[in-house]
Amino acid sequence: MNGALAVIFVVASLTDMALNDCPTGCLAQRDATSRLSFQAAKVEFQEDIIGNEIYVGYDFGTAYGPFQPTFGASVTDLGDVWVGIGAKWTTQSLNDSPFFIEASLMPGYYAQGNGPDIGGSLQFRSSLGAGYAFDNGVTLLASYDHRSNADTQDVNPGLETIALRVAFPF
Repeated sequence: MNGALAVIFVVASLTDMALNDCPTGCLAQRDATSRLSFQAAKVEFQEDIIGNEIYVGYDFGTAYGPFQPTFGASVTDLGDVWVGIGAKWTTQSLNDSPFFIEASLMPGYYAQGNGPDIGGSLQFRSSLGAGYAFDNGVTLLASYDHRSNADTQDVNPGLETIALRVAFPF
């Protein structure tokens, strides 16, 4: 997957910022919905499913232009741990419907357990997903993400997850 998800995040969020935020301040601070999320995922390494992952995330209640700060932590059944903080971009709506698209980019710390060597402790997690927002503010999202060290190390095979996430607003 290399950096394709990170490129999608950058292009989509900066385009959104130029079209919707820059007329009033490109990175102007605004209120956003804070959310606590729980995610279950299959872990994929070199095209093989090698395990499961549980992820917990928190989206902060402030955004800067199209960027909402977000924090996440995950653990696999192989004992691998990842913790990171970054930014999330979410479409406000698609054709005035409850469906949305979300992308994120989060640098983080990776501690290898019994899982694969993915090339060091600095790992960037980029994600792309499609979701549905219920009337009560709860969201359900199916996503695909990629983790790699962005070639900062000699070893960089990457790791992917295929996930289902539910998020609850505060």
